[in-house]
Amino acid sequence: MTGGLFAGYDHDGFFDEVFTADGEVRPHYRALVARLGLFSADELARRERLRDAAFRTQGITFTVYGEEEDVERTFPMDLIPRIIPPDEWAEVERGLVQRVDALNRFLDDLYVGEQAIIRDGIVPRWMVLSSDGFERQAAGLAVPHSSRCVVAGIDLVRDADGTYRVLEDNLRNPSGISYVLENRAAMTRVLSLAFTDHRVRSVDHYGAMLLGALRHVAPPAAGDDPTVVVLTPGVYNSAYFEHAFLARQMGVELVEGRDLVVDDHVVSMRTTHGLRRVDVIYRRIDDDFLDPVVFRPDSQLGVPGLMAAARAGTVTIANAAGNGVADDKAIYAFVPEIIRYYLGEDPILASVPTYLLDEPDHRAEVLDRLGDLVVKPVAESGGYGMLIGPAASDAEIEAFRHKLEADPRGYIAQEVVSLSRHPTLIDDHLEGRHVDLRPFVISGEKIEVIPGGLTRVALRRGSLVVNSSQGGGSKDTWVLAPDRDLKRPGDRAEGAELERVEGDDRRETTQMPAVGVDGDQTEHTPGGVQP
Repeated sequence: MTGGLFAGYDHDGFFDEVFTADGEVRPHYRALVARLGLFSADELARRERLRDAAFRTQGITFTVYGEEEDVERTFPMDLIPRIIPPDEWAEVERGLVQRVDALNRFLDDLYVGEQAIIRDGIVPRWMVLSSDGFERQAAGLAVPHSSRCVVAGIDLVRDADGTYRVLEDNLRNPSGISYVLENRAAMTRVLSLAFTDHRVRSVDHYGAMLLGALRHVAPPAAGDDPTVVVLTPGVYNSAYFEHAFLARQMGVELVEGRDLVVDDHVVSMRTTHGLRRVDVIYRRIDDDFLDPVVFRPDSQLGVPGLMAAARAGTVTIANAAGNGVADDKAIYAFVPEIIRYYLGEDPILASVPTYLLDEPDHRAEVLDRLGDLVVKPVAESGGYGMLIGPAASDAEIEAFRHKLEADPRGYIAQEVVSLSRHPTLIDDHLEGRHVDLRPFVISGEKIEVIPGGLTRVALRRGSLVVNSSQGGGSKDTWVLAPDRDLKRPGDRAEGAELERVEGDDRRETTQMPAVGVDGDQTEHTPGGVQP
């Protein structure tokens, strides 16, 4: 164990991302720990103020719900980054690609295939048909190249042994990527020299990666230069800033439903020069609001006739309608078998042991062990509506018992995973806080993963809930590159481009005279979301 900021740091009881069980610093963290040893608590506090000022200036905020009133805050980003070594990331990346490949095949089989996986008894028909995310209106609606999950956010945790496990699949409108990019931009300002100690893989090609994938799924009639737009519910949506951020990153139009019109099964957007045909819509609104002709008739957010245009093959909607059936938390329990069925491979990434309440044996065990398990509603997200048994009161457990007995299909139960912890700056010292990781997987010409993703951190002591909507924060996530990859296009090391950073690093520069830096070259775009 080292001193300074780490003096008194308690790494016992959980898998610690930085320290081994013996208290030794893991090899890929040694340079960072040495770098942090140069800072006083006052110096880190000063850099936190710089970070907060930058976030306020750029409008990087989020809304916390459930308090006396909704409160908009700057997004809490911890200054201590998470580091993932290249060999470890390579295995995670392979597992993510495998999983999303299988889920794309599963969705295609359900909506335009023979539903072979149901016919062969791998996934029960009633389970699919009873899912809130299964959209009968999407039956027969093909997607070019079967890329139904153009953007997937797969939530990972590490258990007590350090094993990565998939916690959830987010296949509809996963958010948070703007934080990934803005966190990196902020870190290059406030801890710039730390990058020179590491070969950190860049994330700033995400916009190009996403645009390439969206163009790849354009209808064949769109030709070589398809028009892509981002469809947002509007400025009152909590993730609006991410929608604007992504449109700007890709250099495409950000539109609302009222900006689009469908005529003769062709979608066009209104511009100052008249109507312009649209080929691909990256929608950030839910299925229910996409098209009032097909889904909710009272929707003011969608576009009448949009689904008919998609069915005619003149426009592609990404992500595809009906993806929710594959990230239904009850379907999650079948994903290992879905991977084996479509790919003939064993899953690379482990799952969390899951109980289905519709199965009598499972239900009996869950009701007997409610105080030991985590219970989740199958159609909720954001950490809402959960029961964390070990932290629940007797009254809360009894209330959930009634809910499960009344609606067993509506819930699953999982074993509690002792989430790994990471040193996190709390006031003037470091404490361990539980973390997860949401990598973003893009299905285009091939399935790719942006290096790292969004590390979310539960800022409350002992809390397992990392969602920012419930008081969580985030960390910049550094995936280290092996030397051989540094010259690969779009995969440079962040530290390699840092020629200048802001004057705030002058004190650090004095301590590390080999590198002279006093300005930042990263382009910043306002952004803010609520993952």
